[in-house]
This record gives sequence, C-alpha cells and structure tokens, in this order.
Amino acid sequence: MKCHPRASSLSRALALALLPTIAPVALAQTTPDGSIAGDPKQLDTIVVQGEIAYRNRTDDTAPVLSYDLEYFQRFEPNTVGDMVKRVPGAAFVGSDIMEFDGVQLRGLGGGYTQVLINGKKVPGAGDDRSFWVDRIPAEMVDRIEVLRSNSANRSGDAVAGAINIVLRDAYEFDGSYLRLGANRAFDGEVNPTFGAVTSTEALGGRFLAGVNVQDRYRAKNKRSDRFSDPSMEELVSWEDQVEVKDGRDYSGNISYTADVGDTGRLSIDGFYVKTDRDVTEVSFEEEYDDDDVITADVPGMATVDQANWGLGLEYRFDMAGGTTEFDVDHARFTDESWESEDEHVYENGEWDESVGEAEYIDAKDAETSFKLAHQRSVGTAADMEFGIDYRRKKRDFAFTTYEWEADSEGDAAAYELDGTVASVIEEKRLDPYIQFNGKAGVLAWEAGLRYETTQSDIRYNEDGDEPEGIASKDYNELLPSAHLRWDLTDADRISLSLARSIKRPNFNELIPALLDGEFGDNDYIGNPQLDPETANGIDLGWEHRLGRNGVVGINLFYRDVKDLIEVVNTGAPSEEMLDTWEDMVDDGEVASIEEAMVAEPADSWVFTSANVGDGKVYGVEFDLSTPLNVFGLDNTGVFLNYSWVNSEVDDFLGERRFNNQARSVYNVGFIQDLPSLAASFGVSYRKQGDAYERILGEEVTVEYGGDLEAFVEKRFGKRLSVRLSAANLLDASKDESFHKFDTLGDQVERDYDEYELETEEAGPSYQLVMRWAF
Repeated sequence: MKCHPRASSLSRALALALLPTIAPVALAQTTPDGSIAGDPKQLDTIVVQGEIAYRNRTDDTAPVLSYDLEYFQRFEPNTVGDMVKRVPGAAFVGSDIMEFDGVQLRGLGGGYTQVLINGKKVPGAGDDRSFWVDRIPAEMVDRIEVLRSNSANRSGDAVAGAINIVLRDAYEFDGSYLRLGANRAFDGEVNPTFGAVTSTEALGGRFLAGVNVQDRYRAKNKRSDRFSDPSMEELVSWEDQVEVKDGRDYSGNISYTADVGDTGRLSIDGFYVKTDRDVTEVSFEEEYDDDDVITADVPGMATVDQANWGLGLEYRFDMAGGTTEFDVDHARFTDESWESEDEHVYENGEWDESVGEAEYIDAKDAETSFKLAHQRSVGTAADMEFGIDYRRKKRDFAFTTYEWEADSEGDAAAYELDGTVASVIEEKRLDPYIQFNGKAGVLAWEAGLRYETTQSDIRYNEDGDEPEGIASKDYNELLPSAHLRWDLTDADRISLSLARSIKRPNFNELIPALLDGEFGDNDYIGNPQLDPETANGIDLGWEHRLGRNGVVGINLFYRDVKDLIEVVNTGAPSEEMLDTWEDMVDDGEVASIEEAMVAEPADSWVFTSANVGDGKVYGVEFDLSTPLNVFGLDNTGVFLNYSWVNSEVDDFLGERRFNNQARSVYNVGFIQDLPSLAASFGVSYRKQGDAYERILGEEVTVEYGGDLEAFVEKRFGKRLSVRLSAANLLDASKDESFHKFDTLGDQVERDYDEYELETEEAGPSYQLVMRWAF
C-alpha cells in the first residue's frame, strides 16, 4: 500500500501515546454509539406508550437532534424513510410519490448526506454513494439522530450532515413483542406485515434479536403530455401508464453485549435486509406526425433483487490511564436487477414495428473497516480522544444492455446482447484523528483534527474480459472541526460549530467509458482524475426547553463548497457527428472528413466531469415539539419543523441552485392522548417545496403535493395495542415539467426538442397493526 507520509507520522504519534501505563480508570457502560447506558428499557413500553414522546434534548457538544422510535411510532412507519421524512430539513426529491428512499439534508443531493448505521458507514445503491433509507424497517430502530456538523472521530464525508440510524441494542432493551398487521392500497390490494423482537440475558451477557417481513406494494397512475415547446400550442404526443411495484422485504438484526473482566465490554451487532420486488408497467402512447396518428403499446417489467448486510465487533477496555476501543466492521450491498421495455408501434392502425430494450445490473459493493481509538483525561478540565480508522471499499459493477426487433407482428421477444460496461473501483483510506473536549462552567467545547487519505484504483472494460483502462488517483484532506455549547440558563443554550467536510466523486463520474447519447445528442466520458469537493461550514443554533418534555430550536447554517464537480465540454465531437461526417464521405458529398467538418460543423460533443469552481449553501431550520401544558392540555402534543434553504452554483449556462434542492420542507402535526379511554389519535401534514435540476440537454422542475396522515389507537392493558393509520389522505401527486433539447446550442437558444408534463398519483393507503408484549 502506498504510504501517506503525513498520515503515517500522525499515526505513529497516536500509537506512541498509548504506551504509558497508568492506573486504569473505570469503564463506563456504553451503547454501541458511545453514549452512556442505563437500565434496559422494557419493550412493553414500546408497545403501549403511556405518554406522548418528544424530541430528545441531548448533552452532545456538537449539534445533534435525537428522536426515539416512540416519537414516530404512533403513525406506524414501515421504514426508516417513513421516520426520517418527519425530521427537520429532510427532503426526498426524485423519489416516487409515497416513497422515501434517498434522503437529502439541506436540500443537497443524496451524496452530500451521510447515512450511518450505529455510527458506521454502510455501502448503498446510489452511484452518488448514497444509501436508500427505505431499505431498513422501522422495527429495527432505537432512534434516529440528525448530526448537523462533523466531528473528528467520524468520517468527514457529510457536507450536508449525517443521519445516524441507531439499531436496537441488547444492553438497552429487555422483553419481547410481536407486531402483526396489514396494509391496504387504494386499489384494494391487501398485504401483511410481521415483526418480532426479543431481548434477554443469555450466553453470559445480553442478547437481542429481531425479524421483520413486509409485503411492499405500491400502484401508481401516470400521465404524460408532450408538446413542441412550453407554449403548449402543439400537442406532439401523450401517454397513460399504470405501474405496480409488488415485492417483499425480509430483514433481521442481532445484538450481543457482555462484560469481560473488570473493565472490558464486548459488543457484536449485525443486520440483514433483502428486497425482492417485481415492477410492471403498462403504457399506451399516441403521437401526431402531420396527418399520421402513431400509437404504441409499451409493456415494461423489472425484477429487483437487492441485499444489504453488516456485521460489527467492538471491544472496549481500560488501558493506559483511559479507555481503549477496537472496532472491526464489514458491510456489503448486492444488486441483481433486470429491466425491459417493449414497444409495439402502429401507424394509422397498421402495425409498423415491434422493438425492445433491456438492461441488467450486477453490482457488488463491500466495505471493511478497522478502528483503534483511545480516550483519556487531560488534566482536570478536558478529555482527549485519538485514533485511526482504516477502510477498504470495493465496488464491482456491470451494466449490460440487450435489444431486439421483430420481423413481423406477433413475433416473440428475442433479446440479443448489445453491450456491456463493467468497472471495479477500489478505495483505501487511512484516517488518523485527534479530538479534545471539555467543560468549564456553562461552556462545553470540542475541537479536533481528522486527516483523511484516499487511494483509489479504477479498472473498466467494454464488451470484453480484458481491462481497457486502468487509472489511479490519490488525495488527502485535513478536516478540522470545533464546537461550542453555551448554557445560558437551565432552559436555554446556544451552539456554534465550525467544520470542514468532503464529498468524494460519484462512481459514474470516475469511469472513463464513453456513453453514446448520454445527454441528448451529446456523449459523456468519466474522469478518474477528479478531486473531491470540500466544504467549510458553520452552524449557529439556539435551543430552549419548554417545561419537562418540550423543546424548541432554531439553527442557521452556511456551507462554502470548493472544487464543485460539473459537466464540461471536452471539445471532441460526439459519435453521432463522427458517423455523420463518415456518411457524407461514403455518399460522395465531400472528399474527406476535413471537408465534411467544414460543410457541417459539429453541434454535439463529448462531455466529461471536472472540478470547475465554488458554490454556497445556506438556510435556516426551525423545530418545535412540546405538550401544551401552558394551556392546561397535558395530553396534547404538537410538532412543527420548517426548513428554508438556498444555494448558488455556476454551470455551463450560468447561475442556478444545487440540482434537486427543494426550497423548503415542513412538517406539522399533533397527538391527542385520551388516558381515561386508553386511546389516542393524531394527524400530521408534510410538504416540501419545488425543486429544479439543470443538466446538459434537460431541465426539470418537480413538485410534490402535501402528505396528510392520521392514526387512531386503542390500548388494552399494558401489553396490547391496536392502531389504524392512514397515509396520503389528500391523494397527493408528483408533478414534473421537462424541457428537452438535443444540443447545447439548442439549450442556449431555447430551441426545443420537446416539452413534457408528467404527473403520477398513488392514492391513499391504510394500515392496521396490533402489538403484543410478552
């Protein structure tokens, strides 16, 4: 492995600090994420909640929002996505209606938001390194944490912030329960859901296991109308489509914790999530070409087979005057998906052609990490933590396309291989860090340095077994961070955070394979020499405690992003232009390619990704969760959060916001408990603002309707509860407008290829769930 001198010297310094042997200190009882643990929580309190749950007010010096499962549970979320959509600033631009997969904090794309499980990175499905949070069932979760700013003791690739999914831990829970339920979609489809959790003393420690099986079903109606331009005076074509996603998710998690000797604690945790899903689409299209009417039946189908799993071991023990921690983790993501679409075309009622295209994805993404860290006191007013993280990532991806064309009407589809692009991306990281924290009266502080080193190797091939290209890229970044918390009173606090963060390039931006017609008539080729984006950020927040349970807070943030990655023109003509010039020579129109280039100048090109400049992101976040004690309504809880964001980026056409950044997102709701009836009910409403995306050849605006949810609950004693919940009661739609262009020149001149309006609806859904503790 290539040595990074700066990292190696810092690593040696950290290792030397472990050598002195001083009287050991007592090891605190901790949870997997490092917080102090108390007596195990009884799981029957999860089943039958005696009180309304509100946002936690943490003692972290860094800005952290924490929400226990009980905060979300009465609305019966099925997945972590259903939970995260309720926290401040979480948007899901690009997700289908009623689906919440790629979370975006501060309105930035999924690659800017870090998703952690038990404080640790996990591989995911997105080319932008994002993790789809709807893959984790809610029943596996203890709490959701929103980490608004970086700290030195965790990975720095979280420009927008991080979502930490803390799974249930054996040390924190005791007891068992079952969850049985059914979901009903708007079209009458009914699907079951099942979950079970148990935790008890076993094998000399404490053991927890959970299993969850969910049938996931979503039917949607889509409508597209396509015009020659935004005036909508000329209708070019229209399409009606019915899409059904029908599948099943299987998941499980385990946790084992045991004390070792007088000061040691061993923890083992693991999770497994598998998604099997079939997607069917049935479309009818009608196109107008002068006096001709062209219709098409377009059946499509897809199968999705994805799995995520992870296994981790942590051992903490007293050593050298402090506490030493050793972690080993391995996580893996696999994806085998097939998608096909056929098109049977009729012109004025007569069969014209039948064609089909298909894609097959075979992806494997694995990450292995080791961590060695040591915490100790420094004098009487501060603590020090230092350590080193090693991480190795390997992403093996193959994308294969197929096509077919019928000779006559009614021919069966016979797909033939069209091409394959395969790549292997390996990254090795060695990240030493050091961090200090302390408290002096009403002030608490934290300061640290993290030095992240990355060594990447990229291999790829097209339509062959031998690698067509090999590229390497190394980069190192120093990431300082500092946090200050000032407790003005017992109820008021101010927090200030300064931190530098990093965003590594998307995987598809690194692979130097030529993609023909990727942007209209323009081609695209990746750039393995991209540098990462970095951001200097500031967060300034105020938080006030309201009575015993309530809390209100406001946070201002700013990110100054450097080395933004955008699409740029290489100046090389596209494959289409090269073919055009060759055809002109073959047809005798010109004598040479040079003459063809003069006769018909290029208007489509090969584009690539490059570090082009800077950008900035800023906004304000407000959240409130409190009982209405001040009005004498102790059993009424209200919840409100609102985030407004803005940004500035320069691309090939000038200034715009970050792509797909929703201008705002807010949640508002209430829960009313009825103790005398052992019942409760509640309502919530969520709305995110419009978002805009501009890429080469296409500009898209997307708008989501408001999501109204409600529940009613009846409790039977202390061990049984029944809940009826409903989602999307307003039958919200997702509405998109597409401005499409063939070339960059057309986009500049607003010479349209097509203007399209698309809307999709999924209707309300209902869920009946029984929980029984035993």
